[in-house]
Amino acid sequence: MTVINTAEEYILSLSQWQKELIKLREIVISSGLEENIKWGKPIYSHKGKNVLGIAAFKYYVALWFHQGALLEDKHKKLINAQEGTTKALRQWRFGTIEEIDAELIHSYILESIKNQEQGKEIKPSKKEAFEIPEELRNEFSQNQDLVKCFYSFTESKQRDFVEYISEAKRKETREQRLEKIIPLILEGIGLNDKYKK
Repeated sequence: MTVINTAEEYILSLSQWQKELIKLREIVISSGLEENIKWGKPIYSHKGKNVLGIAAFKYYVALWFHQGALLEDKHKKLINAQEGTTKALRQWRFGTIEEIDAELIHSYILESIKNQEQGKEIKPSKKEAFEIPEELRNEFSQNQDLVKCFYSFTESKQRDFVEYISEAKRKETREQRLEKIIPLILEGIGLNDKYKK
């Protein structure tokens, strides 16, 4: 996998959308934002805080406004690409170079910078504490190795195991799920590790 160090490298690494990304980049840079690479994509910041990013997808290119939910969006251009997951992030998609309106984009960028200057920010919410299901508690009382291994995981991985059991409605299903996760916990393998590689 190629390591991307600059916006130019990112754009040149793509087989399509190069003209659109070049145009978007010119608009963003003209607003005075600082350009960096984060998560393998061009990200633009103001006074050290992320304002927006640009990225190419299969069917469109997009601007990602990190605090886009705070924008007025009079022209109804922004969407929440991960409904129920992201609170602040909003995406503006472009399917052709003709859809890229420099003046309109610039007005959204300036509003984003102004909001940041005023300290407006939607912070991610902290997840509520979780309760260990009865089935797992019973196993803990009989197996100290299981307890030790479980608590060596990060909180989010502990939560994955807990939710996996708790979400099952039937007692039989909960027991089956418990049997499945015990070997994973003892081997130090997170429930969703195979999907995170």
